[in-house]
Amino acid sequence: MTAQIDAPGSVTAVYKVSGMSCGHCEGSVSGEISELPGVSSVTAVASTGEVTVVSAAPLDDEAVRAAVDEAGFELVGRA
Repeated sequence: MTAQIDAPGSVTAVYKVSGMSCGHCEGSVSGEISELPGVSSVTAVASTGEVTVVSAAPLDDEAVRAAVDEAGFELVGRA
């Protein structure tokens, strides 16, 4: 349940999101999370419910939860 440190200055975290069922869902979640400061990449996969986020520093889980809520889905936790 910890973030993986990638290249210097880059952190990857994988979250579980419930309710995504299609590409539009993936885009909604990705769009909201990508608005968070420091986020450089977001990949959402509806079939697994996993959202992979690459950022400059570890993200606050509550900020990620708020972004997922704004997209209309529920953050279950870290994958």
